Amino acid sequence: MTFPAYPEYKDSGVEWLGVVPMHWNVQKLKHIATIRNGRDHKEVEVDEGGYPVFGSGGEFTRASTYLHEGESVLLGRKGTVDKPLYVTGRFWTVDTMFYTEVSRTADARYIYYYSTQFPFAQHSTNTALPSMAQEDLANLVIATPDLAEQRQVSRFLDYETARTDALIEEQKRLIELLKEKRQALVLSARGKQGTVTTRLEHVAAQMARPVEQKEEEDYVPIGLYNRGRGLFHKEPRRKEDMGGSQFYWVRQGDLIISGQFAWEGAIAMAGPEEEGCVVSHRYPIIRGVEGIARTEYIFALLSTRHGDFLLNENSRGAAGRNRPLNIASLLKEKIWVPPMKDQETIGSIVREEEAIKDMVRLQQSILQERRSSLVFSAVTGKIDVCDWQEPKAAGAGAGSEPERAGA
Repeated sequence: MTFPAYPEYKDSGVEWLGVVPMHWNVQKLKHIATIRNGRDHKEVEVDEGGYPVFGSGGEFTRASTYLHEGESVLLGRKGTVDKPLYVTGRFWTVDTMFYTEVSRTADARYIYYYSTQFPFAQHSTNTALPSMAQEDLANLVIATPDLAEQRQVSRFLDYETARTDALIEEQKRLIELLKEKRQALVLSARGKQGTVTTRLEHVAAQMARPVEQKEEEDYVPIGLYNRGRGLFHKEPRRKEDMGGSQFYWVRQGDLIISGQFAWEGAIAMAGPEEEGCVVSHRYPIIRGVEGIARTEYIFALLSTRHGDFLLNENSRGAAGRNRPLNIASLLKEKIWVPPMKDQETIGSIVREEEAIKDMVRLQQSILQERRSSLVFSAVTGKIDVCDWQEPKAAGAGAGSEPERAGA
C-alpha cells in the first residue's frame, strides 16, 4: 500500500516532527485542547453501576459520578506517561491521569493518534516513577490540518489500525486454541488406563545449579509474567548489581516457577534462548525424573485449573499479592501421571505452542511497527490520505473506532 505525498511542505521547526504540509497549522496542544486534572476516586467508588474510572491501564472500577462527558484523550501524569487513551461518554479519571477538553476545531481521535507519537521521554522526569507536568503537555507541538481533513485522517487510521488489531487477535486466538487442546489432553489422561497417582516429589526434582558470580561477567536474570504468559529477560548485569540473592543457572527444558506469584499462574518452560540465563532463589526450578515424567507434562498439568488449585493451596500469605510458594509442600501434592506415550503427545503440543508463540511474537512486533509507522506518517502529513476511501468489501473490524480504554 502506497500513498502520495502532499504537493508542498514547510519546516515545522520541531526536530522529531520534521516537515509538514504547507497548509497545516503548527501549534501547541493547549490551543486545541484544555488539559484537566484527574481526581482521587476513593470517595466516589461504587461496586455496581455508575461511570467508568480510568487509569493508565484503562477502566478498572466504577464511580457514582463523573468528571467529564464527551470525547477525550487521557494523558498520563505519573507512572505510565506514554500510553494515551481515547475515551468517550461520561467518565472519571484518577489523580495520576489528565483528561482533555477538546476544542470544536479539533477531532479528538486525531489528537489521540497524534499523541501516541509524542516524544514523552524527552519531557518526563528521569526518576523511578516518571511524571509529566501539565504545562509540558500543554506546550507539546501538534501539526493539524482543518477539521474535515483531521476527520479523514482519523477514519483512515481507524480502518487500518482495526485491520492490524484483527490480525493480532486471530494470532492470539490460535494460541488459546492450542492451550485449550493441551489442557483437555491433560485432564482426559486422568482416567486413562495406565495412569497412576503419586506425589509430585516422586516424579520431579527441584534443580539447584548455583552461580559462582565473577567480576567482569554479565548475567541475564529471568522474570515471569503471570497467567501463563511466559517469561522475559532482564537487562544483563554485573556481579555488583546482582544484589545479595543466590542465583541459579537455567537450562533449556527447565520448568521455572515464581516463588512469589505462582498463585497467579506465573510458571514457564525455559527454551533455547534461556540457556545460560539465571534466576534468583525466589524462582524454584523443576525437572521431571527421566523415564517417569516429562517436564513439559508437569508444566501442562500445573497450567490447568487443577494446577491453579495446587499452586494456590501451597501459596500462603495475606499481604496483598505477596503470597510466597511453599515448594516443599507443593512437591508433596499428589498428581496423576499418564503413560509416557501420552506425556510425549502433550509435550509435543507444549513445544508446538511455544514455537507458535515465538512466531506470533515476531509477527506482532512487525505489525505493531507497521501500525506505528503508518500513524506517524498520517498525522505528520508524510502521506496524503485525503482521497482514501474505505473499501466496499471491507472485512470484520473495518471502519471501527480506535481502541477505547477499558474495551
